[in-house]
Amino acid sequence: MPLLNKVRTAVPGGPGGDTAPSLSRLRSALTLFFALDGFLFAGWVVRIPAIKQQTGASASDLGLALLGVSAGAVVTMTLTGRLCRRHGSHAVTVVTAVLLSLSIALPALTRSPLALGLVLLVFGAAYGGINVAMNSAAVDLVAALRRPVMPSFHAAFSLGGMLGAGLGGLVAGSVSPTAHLLGLTVVGLLLTAAAGPVLLRQPSPAPPEAVQADRSADGGGPRGKGGARGLVVVFGVIALCTAYGEGALADWGALHLEQDLQAHPGVAAAGYSLFALTMTVGRLSGTALLERLGQTRTLVAGGATAAAGMLLGALAPSVWAALLGFAVTGLGLANIFPVAVARAGALAGPSGVATASTLGYGGMLLGPPSIGFLADWFSLPVALTTVAVLAAGAAVIGYASRNAGAPRRGEERA
Repeated sequence: MPLLNKVRTAVPGGPGGDTAPSLSRLRSALTLFFALDGFLFAGWVVRIPAIKQQTGASASDLGLALLGVSAGAVVTMTLTGRLCRRHGSHAVTVVTAVLLSLSIALPALTRSPLALGLVLLVFGAAYGGINVAMNSAAVDLVAALRRPVMPSFHAAFSLGGMLGAGLGGLVAGSVSPTAHLLGLTVVGLLLTAAAGPVLLRQPSPAPPEAVQADRSADGGGPRGKGGARGLVVVFGVIALCTAYGEGALADWGALHLEQDLQAHPGVAAAGYSLFALTMTVGRLSGTALLERLGQTRTLVAGGATAAAGMLLGALAPSVWAALLGFAVTGLGLANIFPVAVARAGALAGPSGVATASTLGYGGMLLGPPSIGFLADWFSLPVALTTVAVLAAGAAVIGYASRNAGAPRRGEERA
């Protein structure tokens, strides 16, 4: 099994022990960047209803504009890996954080759907770049720490999203989108200036034994290279199915509450905040859940829970019932993405993690424009039920692949 998935703590005097303080600072700085990413993204999504009204966009117009985020991110994701190899994932993380902080102010300056789509290309490029760079840096740090701390980074993203959405809900009725998003730019630049030097001063840690383990994992396993790649794609599809729901709720949840259920703008913004809160709680308790249920049961239970929650959130006739559905959906989706990425890593090491993560983020970015088209053709509540369908699909795929990537004999205690 690759070192990425092994639980081992660096001890003083042992490998990695003498660098424990610097690795701890590096972990804190990376955690801040994950939280900042979630904070800025949530700050944008809770102002989508106001931006939609400001630009005069229809649901399909907004869906096309949101496709700019997807297009910019997909293009950047294909290039960020090369940039990380050439310049280091730490430097790319800092640069893309600056770009993300600057670009988040642009949507509020637009007055047409076309202009909104163009600036969202820039925002999407920065968003896709920082996600790939941060995860690449986190993979190296996990290997150096010899502890499975990756879920804590994703919990920080969710916590940042909760805080960003909560702040957005507080100011939605009294502060213009322009002032709000410009304020987020200032916050992003200040936090990047505070945490960026920690990353820039330290190269990405990559213990030789971790690199060797990863190389042996890339083509290892009884199925061989081609079989491993196919299974990695399967787990990537699971990540995509669940990340689709996260992206859909981020971009359309507040609009559904405000437009379909006549919720106050502050209450509507609180919908995503509640979703992010329950997802954060679920991820913080994910290790205990995995130890109790195992990976397959966690996938199946999470997918089924998310499907039931989203059906309630999309079709409930009252605001409070819909908010309950959003909360249940967050609990269900919380650990599916990390488990899918971990299974991909067990099959193909960091390359498997990268593939599954890219597919997952692709689902998060491609989901919102799909919801927009479906909302125009049918209705927004009906469109949001696709989140439940894909969550249920993730549960089915997770159960069907329950024996995939099982450790070989002798590796269980490796």
